[in-house]
Amino acid sequence: MEPKALPFCLFLCFHLIIISFSLASTSSYSRGLDPKTAALQELDRVFHLPGQPPVQFRHYAGYITIDESLGKALFYWFFEATHKPAEKPLLLWLNGGPGCSSVGFGEAQELGPFLVRKDVPELKLNNYAWNKGKITKFFVYFTQKNSSTLFRYHMLDISLRAANLLFLETPTGVGFSYSNTTSDLDVQGDNATGHYVPQLAKVIFDKNKETTTDDYINLKGFMIGNAVLDFEMDLNGMIDYAWDHAVISDMIYYNIIESCNYSATKFSQECNNALLPYLAVYDIIDMYSLYTPRCESGYPKYNASTMMVQSEESPISISSFEDLFLKIPAGYDPCLQTYATEYFNRPDVQEALHANVTKLTRPWSLCSRSVTKAWKQYERSILPTIRKLIDGGVRIWVFR
Repeated sequence: MEPKALPFCLFLCFHLIIISFSLASTSSYSRGLDPKTAALQELDRVFHLPGQPPVQFRHYAGYITIDESLGKALFYWFFEATHKPAEKPLLLWLNGGPGCSSVGFGEAQELGPFLVRKDVPELKLNNYAWNKGKITKFFVYFTQKNSSTLFRYHMLDISLRAANLLFLETPTGVGFSYSNTTSDLDVQGDNATGHYVPQLAKVIFDKNKETTTDDYINLKGFMIGNAVLDFEMDLNGMIDYAWDHAVISDMIYYNIIESCNYSATKFSQECNNALLPYLAVYDIIDMYSLYTPRCESGYPKYNASTMMVQSEESPISISSFEDLFLKIPAGYDPCLQTYATEYFNRPDVQEALHANVTKLTRPWSLCSRSVTKAWKQYERSILPTIRKLIDGGVRIWVFR
């Protein structure tokens, strides 16, 4: 199956991001399209995934070509909303790292319709999936009669909490996404999510001012969680968090404070040495779930919780802020990472998802260390961009 063309290229992210667009209303995604486009769409439809419970909504998966000359394509997985999808907005979800899979994390462990299951190669329905919109029928009005209030109930269709979900593995080198030119990684590795999503929103915001009606993107807003927004402030917060939760001792904390200049582009050797005991603690506990045990069955290779693991020949060295993030774990249920890795490496699963069509030489993994290491150029603070978008009326939700 030939990947389809995408009019613009998406780049790199860090942790979770949502960009919400409003879709034009049509009777169906397939209806209203010309026959050729509808046929291409149908080729990407996923009819049954191994271990998948029966569902009424449609979902599609495949590749989007972003540069045909370089053989670059991104893998996507799209889910229609459970009710009246043509009337729902489109929500783009990306997980970061940078270099981690929105399919393996966002879809299979967080907000997607299908979640991986423990000890069985199957999926289960997510009762809290973001494409799941209940049709609630109710309407209440009241009338006054003497001193009593009489309530009368009438029924009205109200569709709740639903969107069409798009999970995209980006940039090339993440998950099933690929490039035939390995040097492309650093081209796409510019910014982490806290930077990338506001920057993507800014591009849309600016281009909308000069585009035609047909190309206008009705950007409704975006949401970023646990994102890198301002390096100096974020690093200060991480160290304070560890100290405040008794993860590190007073001695380690004050040694870091005295040795490290958070605004420095490169860390000194003294700062590097001060940070080592801080990092060592996160070899044995999960930074994002301090009070839960680590997965006894171990972690998949290159997953987010073990990105701090170094080769035996290479000692830990922290020279800059991005190097520090290579060694900090991420995620909440580390065992789920193992289940997801096993599931998406199954040949029958890949075939059902129209994935790995080029027969990649690497296995599917939750995170790509190569992509993470390629993240070298960035703005140290994205707050001015966020301020511009707020002033422009873009709705933004930043949470931890």
